[in-house]
Amino acid sequence: MVSTAQLCIYCKGSRNLCGLGKCPLLDKVKMKQNMKKIETDMFFGPSPSIFVGRVGYPNVFVGPLGNIGSSELSDEPSSWFNKEYDKIIEKRSLVLRSKYKQSVFSKSRFVEENQLLAMANKPTDVEMEFNGKPVYRMSFSDIVQPMGPSVSVKNVKIVENIKISRSVDKVVNDELKANDATFILYKKNVDVYKLTNILSSGALGLEKNRKMTPTRWSITALDEIIGKNLMKAVREFPSLNEYRVYTSEFLHNKFVILLMPGNWEFENFEAWAPGSFWSFNLKKTEIIEEHEPFEGRWKYASQGGGYYASRLGVVEGLHAMKRQARVVVFREIYEGYVIPVGVWEVRENSRNAMRGHYEKFQTLKGALNYIKPKLRIPLEEYKKQSKILKQKRLGDFITLKSL
Repeated sequence: MVSTAQLCIYCKGSRNLCGLGKCPLLDKVKMKQNMKKIETDMFFGPSPSIFVGRVGYPNVFVGPLGNIGSSELSDEPSSWFNKEYDKIIEKRSLVLRSKYKQSVFSKSRFVEENQLLAMANKPTDVEMEFNGKPVYRMSFSDIVQPMGPSVSVKNVKIVENIKISRSVDKVVNDELKANDATFILYKKNVDVYKLTNILSSGALGLEKNRKMTPTRWSITALDEIIGKNLMKAVREFPSLNEYRVYTSEFLHNKFVILLMPGNWEFENFEAWAPGSFWSFNLKKTEIIEEHEPFEGRWKYASQGGGYYASRLGVVEGLHAMKRQARVVVFREIYEGYVIPVGVWEVRENSRNAMRGHYEKFQTLKGALNYIKPKLRIPLEEYKKQSKILKQKRLGDFITLKSL
């Protein structure tokens, strides 16, 4: 039974579990910033990507994002790792969100131009004519990166020749299912954040089935599509033959990742300290556990998009080393996490851990003894919920070198 205080860490502002219609916490942090204001009813400048909303689905607000002034790397979360809160928010405060209502099934010229912007190799100059004045405030989400000012537009015009890579152009023009097209582009090293935009724009899939997808849905869908495809290969790789511990910490989120010999299995913990954004009402740290066996999972994770983002970083790491393993991820979210910045933080933390230095051990006991002081919560609290750590395996108690 989930208590009222626990609702927020399960909902994270996206499921309306409190029944209030919109999240009161997210409303609180829609704060005004010292933004560079547009003095006219027009915008001219580079568009780094597009955004597709979800409110009113299937009739949603869609439109290009626009860089206001100098906002280098304003829509490239992979470059934000180790940046401070204020720097990330400053970058995003210089991104204008344009809004024009369209059906997700629309094939209008406006939708086609948004697809071109989503596929472009680099930010492309656009001209936008406003319906009113931009709303100068920031908005935040558990999935999507922070959003700056927004404005309703009546006309958008691309004023620069768009350059699209051959690989993207070829895949988009092939009759491929969206899942297949997405993974092919990923294997061609198209950045996941660029892929999110392309998928969201409705440019992928069989022609008759193409439609726009709200950006926040595309983010998690992409993690799931890529993760599942990589796991097909990972399950065929030989098992890791040692215990490894990887760590990463960023924006008051600590990740400790334990890899163990055995067939692919994944367990992800989220431990929320009282006072962090979604856990302000908690009296003690709340631990949420998710697990999937070798065969995978079919039910949507109660942790939401964070589960799939965390798993992607781990699976990418295993795929790169051509090994499979049993995996336990300990994620602790501390009081300093006072503003949600989007699920990219989870993905990049997980990736950073798996790409970095690791400690190796010949026994599970040795690995767990190393992990204990790195976690604020006693390891025994995790063990009570863990499905993987409760397993009794001979190799976990015998030095691997002696076998």
